[in-house]
Amino acid sequence: MTIDVEAVAAKSGESVLSKAEPCVIIIFGATGDLTKRKLMPALCHLARKGELSEASVIIGVDREPIDPDTFRALMQSAVREAKGDQLFDDEEWCQFAQKLDYFACDLKDPDSYAELATRIQDLNGGTLSNRLYYCATPPTLVSSIIDGLGEAKLASEASGWARIIIEKPFGRDLASAQALSDYAAGVFFEHQIYRIDHYLGKETVQNILVFRFGNALFEPVWNRNHINYVEITAAETLGIGYRGGYYEEAGALRDMVTNHMMQLLALIAMEPPIAFDADAVRDNKVQVWRTIKPMTVAEVAAKTVRGQYETGQLEGGKVPGYKEEPNVASDSNTETYVAAEFRIENWRWAGVPFYLRTGKRLARGVTELAVHFKRPPQPLFANRSELIEPNVIVLRIHPNEGIDISFDAKQPGNEMRTANVRMDFRYQQAFNMRIPEAYETLLLDALCGDATLFTRRDGVEAQWRLIDPILEAWRQQPPDSFSKYAAGSEGPKAADELLARNGHQWRLLDTQLQRTHQTGAK
Repeated sequence: MTIDVEAVAAKSGESVLSKAEPCVIIIFGATGDLTKRKLMPALCHLARKGELSEASVIIGVDREPIDPDTFRALMQSAVREAKGDQLFDDEEWCQFAQKLDYFACDLKDPDSYAELATRIQDLNGGTLSNRLYYCATPPTLVSSIIDGLGEAKLASEASGWARIIIEKPFGRDLASAQALSDYAAGVFFEHQIYRIDHYLGKETVQNILVFRFGNALFEPVWNRNHINYVEITAAETLGIGYRGGYYEEAGALRDMVTNHMMQLLALIAMEPPIAFDADAVRDNKVQVWRTIKPMTVAEVAAKTVRGQYETGQLEGGKVPGYKEEPNVASDSNTETYVAAEFRIENWRWAGVPFYLRTGKRLARGVTELAVHFKRPPQPLFANRSELIEPNVIVLRIHPNEGIDISFDAKQPGNEMRTANVRMDFRYQQAFNMRIPEAYETLLLDALCGDATLFTRRDGVEAQWRLIDPILEAWRQQPPDSFSKYAAGSEGPKAADELLARNGHQWRLLDTQLQRTHQTGAK
């Protein structure tokens, strides 16, 4: 069966974008959760839209001793679950399944990679040609995979390009991040290495640069003269679930702040790039991180808050505390919540605090950037008992991707009374089309050789230079510096105090409380 890609796209409200060159995609960790939930549904959708070449082949690699047909059946179930029965198309799947193959091996066995090279050549007409390697494995296996690919000459670009995608975390600290980069550089050139952060594939995240630099209305006021403070929030209602073992080693600071949230900070604060290409955009992001001074031990105590969720009420039911979760130590001091204040010491942002917060088991799941402008002069409205509310621009990443702008307007009537009103832009409603999943965007970019949305080595190291002093200071702080918060709450009270010292406050997570607060502010 031949799929009319243009017709499918038109019917589904989608557009056909770049089309990748023919290649072999090798997924290490092919039977794992990431492949099932994200990678395979994304590749299937790229194939459906015609953005994945018909000549491309996908090889799943893992230790499970299963045959290719069993692997295809496993992936079919995963894609069906991801799409839902109503959107899953059996005929389309049958065509996509023809691209799938499976290779069972021990990823720590160097000899297996020579056999993998033979399999790639057999499926690709006797040559290696273009290859994309995806490390969908625990971080401990990445060095073994790099070693094996190097020994088997599978990183060579003599007969076609070769690229490797590495999932976060990129090390546990600066030293381990540098060691991982050195290890990868022993086999691959930097232009071949794609360090992936799925947040950068989200439409609103990409739109930050267009919003700032593509609109003459906003860029002139995007600076210390007009902006009071910026808050970046990544809140989840979920607990750590089955990830207790991983989370005990990582914690919220390493898991979220060192990559996702620092990336968002850089995009909201960076200078205009000379072009929208990989090097120009990444150069300017690195400059942002370099203009933030690493904190001293005293500054960490004053400008960071770490917390851990306890038993509480969430979504109508009781949920356990962190220490009651599976694979978590009963005396654990691992943080599930982080709030921090950073200052960017450059001409544009001097004096403007950037507040970051992230946490598990909070009142609502929301990821957003809120830019709070300074309050306008009040003499014109001196006879009013209430103050004019400052303008706020909110870029929503999750849920309901879009942009919210609040401003003041006169209420109808004879009196001079104002009200804070909103303009609400939502991608889904505005464009009436399906928003690509982050992994679809990032996989297609990697296949096309566009590294703009991926992290470069110097960017990874610049972030760790800011995070390492916080980790070290926390190790020196006494246990009573650790804040607790009830599941389903707004987070630790200490996080509110962090902003209150500067006369600022977080946007409320609980939507009902948020509405009450806004009504009372009129």
